[in-house]
Amino acid sequence: MTVLEQGNITIHTENIFPIIKKSLYTDHEIFLRELISNAVDAIQKLKMVSFAGEVTGEIGEPEIQIAIDKDKKTLSVTDNGIGMTADEVKKYINQVAFSSAEEFIEKYKNNGEQAIIGHFGLGFYSSFMVAKQVEIDTLSYREGAQAVHWSCDGSPAFQLEESTRTERGTTVTLTLQDEEQEYLEPIRIRQLIKTYCDFMPVAIKLDGEVVNKQKAPWKESPQNLTKEDYLEFYRYLYPFQEEPLLWVHLNTDYPFILNGILYFPKLKPDVDITKGQIKLFCNQVYVSDRCEEVIPKFLLPLRGVIDSTDIPLNVSRSALTNDRTVRRIADYIAKKVGDRLKELYRDNREEYIRCWQDIGTFVKFGSLNDDKFKKQVEDIIIYRTTVNLSAASSDTPAVQVQTEGEDAWQDVTPKPSDNKDSEGKSYTTLKEYLERNKDRHENRVYYCTDESSQATYVELHKKQGLEVLFMDSFIDPHFISFLEREYSEVKFSRVDSDLDKTLIDEDKASEIVDPKTNKTRSETVKELFENALNKPKVNIRTEALKSDDPQGTPPAMVLLPEALRRLREMNALISQQNVEFPEEHILVVNTAHPLIQQLVEMSQGSIVQAEGKSPSGELANMICQHVYDLALMAQKGFNADAMKSFVERSNQVLTRLTQR
Repeated sequence: MTVLEQGNITIHTENIFPIIKKSLYTDHEIFLRELISNAVDAIQKLKMVSFAGEVTGEIGEPEIQIAIDKDKKTLSVTDNGIGMTADEVKKYINQVAFSSAEEFIEKYKNNGEQAIIGHFGLGFYSSFMVAKQVEIDTLSYREGAQAVHWSCDGSPAFQLEESTRTERGTTVTLTLQDEEQEYLEPIRIRQLIKTYCDFMPVAIKLDGEVVNKQKAPWKESPQNLTKEDYLEFYRYLYPFQEEPLLWVHLNTDYPFILNGILYFPKLKPDVDITKGQIKLFCNQVYVSDRCEEVIPKFLLPLRGVIDSTDIPLNVSRSALTNDRTVRRIADYIAKKVGDRLKELYRDNREEYIRCWQDIGTFVKFGSLNDDKFKKQVEDIIIYRTTVNLSAASSDTPAVQVQTEGEDAWQDVTPKPSDNKDSEGKSYTTLKEYLERNKDRHENRVYYCTDESSQATYVELHKKQGLEVLFMDSFIDPHFISFLEREYSEVKFSRVDSDLDKTLIDEDKASEIVDPKTNKTRSETVKELFENALNKPKVNIRTEALKSDDPQGTPPAMVLLPEALRRLREMNALISQQNVEFPEEHILVVNTAHPLIQQLVEMSQGSIVQAEGKSPSGELANMICQHVYDLALMAQKGFNADAMKSFVERSNQVLTRLTQR
């Protein structure tokens, strides 16, 4: 061969070559992504010059061939793209960090829509992380062009000579270092292609077989994709996972280019909401699965793909650089998610309710952290309610939601049947709740945080016609405080914090003074429990709970005042400790309950034994403690000692009762 030139590679930044070889990329495997990206660029460039009429004849079917020679310890990547002349090799290969992509795009920007991947001109040199020798054999598309061969052993020295190549395109051959022999295994190469290059728009062949998908669903128009297409793509990205709840297709080219598909997954209890699971692509080239800077933090648990050439990456394409464009893209993503949720709420309320248990966390977290998003979704935040809305009054207030164009409002007042889930449980917005209950308890919201432990309290409210909202997700304690700031005139009360006057009956009989004791029945009951419990920090109140069936009401209830309970919860959160049940709490004894009324009579038993004790009085004390324990169980679990005492006392009470 005729040697055309020998010399040193031009380094634009002093001492950059060792840095490129050892430190430019975190993972050595990235070299294959960069070489295939360059090959795709070469093919896309050929299409662009062909559209410009600068190519004679057919350009053929584009493809990239990867070949492995274990005997020679070489790996080669061949494309049938635009190729290079000797001058172009000198310009684009010998000058590190001189990328031909920017120059080429500027020249042919009006010819076709082929996307060029490269920007930095450093990707080719990632080869030297794994190779002790790199060779380029290339023939330009230009008529009469001379094929050339370039080689470099990893030092700044190179050799450029004529080649006998006759086919247009480029072959890059790597002679691998001894410690990098893993890249001679076909299974390893297939895995890297699937990870980084599966959606590149050119067929990639290994051993004569096409090994990449080529078609990127996020680049398609949503009208061209079916539900099964979206689900199939999700299964490919996240195998062995539950089906997603819904998805958002992103597609915009102004004021930045962004495509993608984001999925709402079913949330698991152990989900890490600080770690993103969305895959970042650049021109269909996989970059990273960490793109927290682009995705608003409240949407990090979403899954899927985003692809943009306008997201600024560092030179290794492995990390994001934060700038104004990134923030604008994050705002756009949040808005599109909000639009999708409003669309679902408007068009398919039943499906929206079905998904709410999972998407509600995203929506509430987003409202807490993003004021723009909060304004988007504030009218579609829903809560499960104790009211049967199909039987509710027809005077439900009209609800309107701003359409995506932001210049019109659409009536989305729900039909009663739209507000129920598959189990027949009803859902409502806060505005609907307040409007519905303004005559009973204006600007007052009763809520429940644990349906099981607070069932007694909820049932008591329901029987007296008081509507209760279920706010039982882990984010709701924070969200309630947020709602109180948003609705400063509204007071939120947990069902076990206090008793509304609607729940209390004016029990005049309890206020009649007994001439024998010179005390009212209420005073007698209070004294009885105070003596039996001997807990000075427990505030005992006597009330007659309103009910048509007193036997169906609880004999006693433990109340935790709202402000005090929240203060304790906040202190526990700050100190990162569990919330301890306070010694200071309220025990409401229901004087209307038959058990309490009979307990008073029992405590006044006249039979006194020789040692001065009244058996009926002792039994009354034990029953008082038992009633207190039962009320306490709705608020907290018992430790081993408390449970042991409870069981022993239960056995004693039952034994005494059977002896009577």
